[in-house]
Amino acid sequence: MATADIVTERQLAQEQYDRIVRQDIELFRSQANAFLSGQITADEFRAFRLRRGIYGQRQEGVQMVRTKIPGGRLTADQMRQLARVADEYGGGKGHLTTRQNIQYHFVPLRRVPDLLHLLADVRLTTREACYNTVRNVTACPLSGLHAEELFEVQPYARRLAFAFLHKELTDAMPRKFKVSFCGCPEDCMATAINDVGLRPVIRDGVRGFRMTIAGGLGPLPTEAKLLHEFFPAEDVVRRVEAVLRVFNEHGNRKDKNTARLKFVMRKRGFEWLRDAIEERYQEIVSYGGISIPEEVPEYFGGFQPQPPPKGSGQFLPMYNPSSEFQEWKQTNVARQKHAGHVIVTVRVQQGNLTGGQMRGLASLSEQAGDGSLRVTMNQNILLAWVPEGALTRVYGILTELGLNASGAEEISDTLTCPGAYSCNLGLTKSMNLGAALTETVRHESDALVRKLRINISGCPNSCGQHWIADIGFYGNARKIEGREVPYYLMLLGGTSHEFGIAIQSLPAKLAPIAVERVLAHYKQNRQEGETFRAYVMRYKAEFFKQLTADLVKPATGDPEMFMDWGDQEAFSLKLGRGECAA
Repeated sequence: MATADIVTERQLAQEQYDRIVRQDIELFRSQANAFLSGQITADEFRAFRLRRGIYGQRQEGVQMVRTKIPGGRLTADQMRQLARVADEYGGGKGHLTTRQNIQYHFVPLRRVPDLLHLLADVRLTTREACYNTVRNVTACPLSGLHAEELFEVQPYARRLAFAFLHKELTDAMPRKFKVSFCGCPEDCMATAINDVGLRPVIRDGVRGFRMTIAGGLGPLPTEAKLLHEFFPAEDVVRRVEAVLRVFNEHGNRKDKNTARLKFVMRKRGFEWLRDAIEERYQEIVSYGGISIPEEVPEYFGGFQPQPPPKGSGQFLPMYNPSSEFQEWKQTNVARQKHAGHVIVTVRVQQGNLTGGQMRGLASLSEQAGDGSLRVTMNQNILLAWVPEGALTRVYGILTELGLNASGAEEISDTLTCPGAYSCNLGLTKSMNLGAALTETVRHESDALVRKLRINISGCPNSCGQHWIADIGFYGNARKIEGREVPYYLMLLGGTSHEFGIAIQSLPAKLAPIAVERVLAHYKQNRQEGETFRAYVMRYKAEFFKQLTADLVKPATGDPEMFMDWGDQEAFSLKLGRGECAA
């Protein structure tokens, strides 16, 4: 085919895709108006709304809107548009999630269609960002950068995401389905907690993937099982489709609480699940299925075939190094495999960015990077291809933006879900506890303690991934003398592929004291070369229960015990209908 014909074909495909996207947004507008005018019920509107990434909130009349970021990669122009959305629709800020999305809260339903059009202008979508679909496909933010990666996984993640978008198979499954790619040795994407986890392998010179299946968190966490040691990388869509077909057929459609793939495995056994997936795979080989695209078109995700030129940082204003700069450089800067360039991790407090910060990061990525931004699973932003010689200038800009905090990915960099701030299922205000615990440990100097992670969820559903943190908390409540008190269950010793040990529930206001006691004991009693998990397993749950036993029932004379973090009024449970905000 001639070059001109290829260009014309691509233009036609893009125009067709644009029509489909715009028509769907206007269909949403008509349905939203029908709901607001009472022509359709909330139940009739709910599934339609959720398919398009629009959640209800605990506050009446406003929505949470989740934008998918395939593989966690954004262009600078997309980040600027996300900043505009934040300022015009999201109260001036957006929230980074643990699945590399960005979501906005308190958006009036009538304004949502206009917001969706702004996203479509930069090739972003909310479609299937929630509901019973293939959720945002996540990928290692270090893809293409890590010195020890076998090959770059990001392109495969984007191709997989595009392959399953707007497909009948994935439009209304029994429950949500999560896929994650990781390319670095540390498994920064925690593939073991996903329905499908994929890690690169090279065998006899052929690129391929190792696949695990049926992982998940929630109230009943399940570690994924190994399905394939190796299959060729070009077969990734067919292999994942085989899993989806089995899940679609055998997932529980009557009870959403037992509908995930992990429950199919629990009920029928891994051997049955393995064989059923292989049968579906052979059907796909024989009769066809969803094909892997040769390339991801520009109209999906907005990435151009030819990336923009890399910035040198030379036009950024000068900044005089300080002691704070040296600490930030030690904790937030890492080498990438390309000589003379480094990776900068921008620490984002509880994942919340203002519109001004988004715009500043977009410009910074162009002036001293590769013009793109990478969202991490820990709710931070990575800037890659930063020239080493420009680091002081980059730090100066981050200082102006209020994003120069050191300690990225360390214990003070707490991870939280939005919790009761906006979520119908949230019991406690997890972001506020996260801020309190950050203050508790911010001056910690012990090197091993600083490497630990704290994750917090506002309920047992694990949107904050409390099961896989060194120290985890999830919100619950108790009644003391007839009054409701916010509590958190503390877990210890989780890792990316091993779940933490439940200790006991403690009043929210006393959680920082419990953390201080555990860390003090750990520093005094750990053994040489012992991991935090090994330390926890050596002392066992009963010891930590006794260590914090006096905190379990607070003194009722203290009115603060009846308040959640950040509140000035007494705590009370105000739950709505849950819509799966994970």
